[in-house]
Amino acid sequence: MDQSNYRVRPGWPFWVLIILIAGFYTFLIVGMLVADMQYAPPSTLWGALAKPEIQYATKLSLFSCTAAALLSLLVAIPTGYLLARTDFPGRRLLDAVLDIPIVLPPLVIGISLLILFQTSIGQFVEKYVTFTYTVAGVVLAQFTVACAFAVRTMRSTFDQLSFRPEAVAMTLGCNRGQAFLYVGLPAAWRGVITAFTLAWARSLGEFGPILVFAGATRFKTEVLPTTVFLELSVGELNAAVAVSLLMVAIALLVLVVIRFFGDSGRAYDLR
Repeated sequence: MDQSNYRVRPGWPFWVLIILIAGFYTFLIVGMLVADMQYAPPSTLWGALAKPEIQYATKLSLFSCTAAALLSLLVAIPTGYLLARTDFPGRRLLDAVLDIPIVLPPLVIGISLLILFQTSIGQFVEKYVTFTYTVAGVVLAQFTVACAFAVRTMRSTFDQLSFRPEAVAMTLGCNRGQAFLYVGLPAAWRGVITAFTLAWARSLGEFGPILVFAGATRFKTEVLPTTVFLELSVGELNAAVAVSLLMVAIALLVLVVIRFFGDSGRAYDLR
């Protein structure tokens, strides 16, 4: 059969249109970054980042984002495995509930956390650990949102991995937990790194829940997103732009890590 009849024509008008549409959005993003860099030259940038309150916010952000991401992994790995490997009544409902933090407005999450800790259960918890308007509250607010993204990542990871190696391990004497720990989890290591990095990045950009639930008190619960808000509120636009550029640099680093380890599961698929 003549294969030339199936050759795809160039269709350059279509590709020109596609490139123009993609180029418009790319130009918008690059344009914003260039404008920020022009507004805050290096001298202004380093001067703003040397402010004690911004240095405190940077250190607290690094700590809280790491804590929230680690907590997210502790929940996301078993939950993602459960959703990917089992079928039980209410599975779809659970799957939908776990997506709620992704679709809810951030302020609603903050208000909901605040109300939760006004209930009898929340007040009982706060007798031992205070969350409202504390660093622990910052971590909890970040975790509440970031964990949902980590769960999605881990479920996708386990969905892409064959269960056959775990089944073979169980025929050789492993129980289900051992097969998961020694076979399934090591095979999902790229997904674990991607889930951690994504949760960390999502925590870094969280603003609404932190502002409502933990507040934005200088040298107490101030993180980088709330620093931008506080600097803007006192008219320090240069400092706000400097912090924004710092967050952009961190975000770019995180995206590089996600792109490197999150190659659609092909590198760690055991099928």
